[in-house]
Amino acid sequence: MKEIIKKFRGEIIDKIDEGAIKVMKNSSSIAIRLSFGVIFIWFGLLKPLHLSPAEDLLKATVAWLPFGSPEIWLIIIGWWEVVIGICFLFKKTTRLAIILLLTQMAGTFMPLVFLPLVTFQSNNILLPTLEGQYIIKNLIIISAALVLGGEINRQKKQDIKYK
Repeated sequence: MKEIIKKFRGEIIDKIDEGAIKVMKNSSSIAIRLSFGVIFIWFGLLKPLHLSPAEDLLKATVAWLPFGSPEIWLIIIGWWEVVIGICFLFKKTTRLAIILLLTQMAGTFMPLVFLPLVTFQSNNILLPTLEGQYIIKNLIIISAALVLGGEINRQKKQDIKYK
């Protein structure tokens, strides 16, 4: 009897697991795209409105650039992020959104190099400050964008395969 119950429980767990995997597989790409869209539009709009808590960090990071003032860069980067967010909202422009995001992320990591006293405690790369953590966590965003990009290719191949 124990064997039957054990087998029955295993089958139920397997069915639940398969269902959960199916839901995650069907919703993960859209969840990433929508969350990227909301976050990039929201945080991007804060910059030209001078409401972003990252404003001082951004301006200090771009101050060395030979063209454009930090104020202009704040506006450009803010609207760049809004465009990234809008592109993520539409499946057909997701690839463009990923390219724009990766370009933007290159700049996002600049304070780690140019402002180490702001991004690391005691100038120790193993001890990020709050600002450093804010920047380093972008590795998750890059990783999610790479997963999303890989899924787009996979979906296209499946579409071609079934035509």
